[in-house]
Amino acid sequence: MLPDLKLVIRLQEVDNRLTDLTREISALPKHIAEIEKKLVAHDRKLEADRAALAANQKERKKCDADIQAQEQKISKLKDQMLEAKTNEVYRAFQNEIDFCQKEIRKYEDRILELMSESEPLDRNVKAAEVALKDEKAQVEAEKQQARERTAVDQKESADLHLERREIVAGITPAVYQRYTRVCKMRRGIGIAEAVDGRCSVCNMSMRLQFFQELRKGDQVMACESCLRILYYNPPQAVDDLAGAPAAQG
Repeated sequence: MLPDLKLVIRLQEVDNRLTDLTREISALPKHIAEIEKKLVAHDRKLEADRAALAANQKERKKCDADIQAQEQKISKLKDQMLEAKTNEVYRAFQNEIDFCQKEIRKYEDRILELMSESEPLDRNVKAAEVALKDEKAQVEAEKQQARERTAVDQKESADLHLERREIVAGITPAVYQRYTRVCKMRRGIGIAEAVDGRCSVCNMSMRLQFFQELRKGDQVMACESCLRILYYNPPQAVDDLAGAPAAQG
């Protein structure tokens, strides 16, 4: 095989790996952003549950205060009833007391409702706090893994770029220009193996004469269909030793 072809084959391998590394390096920050976005959403949900629980407790305290105010009012009304001069005044005081007692019952009923509402809210808050703590630890671990993976990928990428420059320096300029041009046209794949008389990438059959010329391996040739540089690997002879006589001792 021509030296240029060997170098271009390796160049394609390097370029493929560099493409994968570039994709992986750029994908890691996006992955971190996604899990952080999910974490923020869970954090906001926890804050909403905390706010709902705080509002519940605030309303319960207000109801307690309103009950105390009504009870104080009833106490004053009862004192005033003792000084009532007529039945009408007495009944007016009694009506006010009845109204205050209804208000107390209303506040007591609301407190019971708030208590039943607060129990699941309190459980949700406590469970969310534990889950969020675990999730934050997991996110930090993933971020650390991403930073370590990025560092490894960047190191490999730098080494491959160095190797690529050395490969390019050894390739005939015209061959490298052809490879580069075809890569731009064909989604980064500039070379293909000829297998069974076909281009292994575009799968088009080759003319018999063309394939025979390619098999000689004395010139750089390109697929007549996709224009990718072609190379041919002759089949390797394998000795069949299955029937060989055993060595005599």
